[in-house]
Amino acid sequence: MQRVKLGHTDIEVSRVCLGTMTFGEQNTQAEGFEQMDHALASGVNFFDTAELYSIPPKPDTQGSTETVIGNWFKERGNRDQVVLATKVVGRSPMNWFRGEASRLHSRHINEAVEGSLRRLQTDYIDLYQLHWPDRKMNGFGAGRVASYDHIEDTPVPIDETLRALEDLISSGKVRAIGLSNETPWGLSEFLKISELANLPRVVSVQNAYNLLNRNYEQGLSEFYYRNGVGCLAYSPLGQGYLTGKYRDGALPEGSRKALFDRLGRYESEQSLAAMERYFAIAEKAGIKPSVLAQAWVMSQPFVTSNIIGATSMQQLREALEGCEYQLSDELIAEIEQVHEQCPNPAP
Repeated sequence: MQRVKLGHTDIEVSRVCLGTMTFGEQNTQAEGFEQMDHALASGVNFFDTAELYSIPPKPDTQGSTETVIGNWFKERGNRDQVVLATKVVGRSPMNWFRGEASRLHSRHINEAVEGSLRRLQTDYIDLYQLHWPDRKMNGFGAGRVASYDHIEDTPVPIDETLRALEDLISSGKVRAIGLSNETPWGLSEFLKISELANLPRVVSVQNAYNLLNRNYEQGLSEFYYRNGVGCLAYSPLGQGYLTGKYRDGALPEGSRKALFDRLGRYESEQSLAAMERYFAIAEKAGIKPSVLAQAWVMSQPFVTSNIIGATSMQQLREALEGCEYQLSDELIAEIEQVHEQCPNPAP
């Protein structure tokens, strides 16, 4: 398993990251342990979680994923073998985190870190990420916006957020910081303010990135080449749609859509049509659609690490298989042709 530096830090992470948001909801603790054991044995040293998880967000399961990981660290005694990433929730009306609507000011960030450290049973977090911005914005597949005038507000100043994160780094509780579900403007502001005020510098951005959603390439990918800020790509399989398991209206028992019906982002007519063309490419090449999708994400040089997730060991093995597959130039050309004719159908 190839390892690369996380931004400008000396932290080395595997190019595959284990996503854990199903632990504590779709996966039991024992199943989470099995996944983490297998991932680590396969060379994956990078795990990603969040105080929000498990998914879907609910007061009674909030923090359950971090708890599973913390119990695994305690039982295995292997905290030093894992580069651990977690996240603090962004601006939200969800009041079960801090007893009020969540914001990215210093008090909430400090409370969030202490809670994560306690559940994870560790005294430090390698990568601490802002799960989404404090400012109001469309995200998580909410669609395109021509103007932001109608959602202007007064967000917590970025320098206040960065100063809170600086204190956590100085105390040794956090090693590096990152963003998630962010825009080019947001990343640019964070980098500018970091430089002007000599505050900690963002090392990564965790955004959705897959064959159906390549928006990261339109602005954010340039920061990798010019500023060393790489992408942590989540949802490489488009919430499972790019495996073909929901093809022709199928609804597998135990799937996320069957359980929670939260996957409308990938159900537009354009998305379904594009998927069929990608499935045809995979079939012609004699590989699973999931392999095509994972391998394509892995082929992008600005992707520092590809965050894979699974609810079964078979899915985990297939994800790892896809991450090791090398796409031919011919396959990449076929993928690009589909993208040119049907770009970003699921932004």
